[in-house]
Amino acid sequence: MKSDLVSIILSFRNEEDNLPELIRRLTALADTRPEGFEFIFVNDCSTDRSRDILIEARTRDQRVKFLTTARRAGPSEGVLAGLAAATGDAVVYMDCDLQDPPELIPEMLGHWRAGCDVVHTRRSVRHGEDPLRMWLTRRAYELINWTSRGQMPIESGDFKLLSRRAARHMLAMKEHDPYIRGLAVWMGFRQVFVDYERQPRHCGESKFSGLHRNAVKTMVAGVTSFSFLPIYLVGWAGLGGLALVPVLILAGLAALALGASAAGWLVAALAFFFWGSLMTAIGATGLYVARIYKDVRGRPRWLIAETEGLEPVPDRAVTGA
Repeated sequence: MKSDLVSIILSFRNEEDNLPELIRRLTALADTRPEGFEFIFVNDCSTDRSRDILIEARTRDQRVKFLTTARRAGPSEGVLAGLAAATGDAVVYMDCDLQDPPELIPEMLGHWRAGCDVVHTRRSVRHGEDPLRMWLTRRAYELINWTSRGQMPIESGDFKLLSRRAARHMLAMKEHDPYIRGLAVWMGFRQVFVDYERQPRHCGESKFSGLHRNAVKTMVAGVTSFSFLPIYLVGWAGLGGLALVPVLILAGLAALALGASAAGWLVAALAFFFWGSLMTAIGATGLYVARIYKDVRGRPRWLIAETEGLEPVPDRAVTGA
């Protein structure tokens, strides 16, 4: 009887210090399991020795496969490129820094065999992480949940298992700058959470995320992908501004009747109010227009420069369920 195949997707950039230990732990785990495994590394234009390490690892173990992007794709698009290349009956995607332990995969596979299509991992403890970053991350998740009226898991990151059909549906979504953590929840199906303690990075510093533009980009993608509340807020602010106009006019007339010179102040207040409202409206609407523009211009979400051990990877997903 043919055993199931499990695809492990690891999207990374410049992780030469972590790759040897990660590959060792993955292969040790796979050697104890009845399933077949393939390890798909998505090399997002690394400038260190990561590619050489993967080539050496593949000479020892043909389960190690990798693809290299032609230009920086980003962590989310890297995961999707890996999904497009994966052939497994179940797909696990995770980071390369060993903060998320590969040894948790057997428990995730157990839930998959029990009928779950999406297995989330949830960090009960986060060792070695900056308290400010953890606080900001939690606030960002709360903002996304509040604006979308959704239930995005606050302590669940990019360490998940998808069944084959869930992976196909994930690939069928054509969004650019996808918020894949939210999409995994949005898809529905049967889902479950596995708790674990997140460890400090094995080596080095994060190359993908942190308190900089990638983190902000992820938060904006999370809000604009699942909520129209910013547009509604702009509309409500506009209506509120219009409602204030007659009040301010009456206040100005009253001031004039009392002999005070309030007309100039009122005109300036109205001018600044309408200018601020207009700029806010343009900015909020622009977020959504930008997302529409990215989707309709039809550029591929990733470009592949080379593959090792993999069939040619399409630059955009093919629908099918």
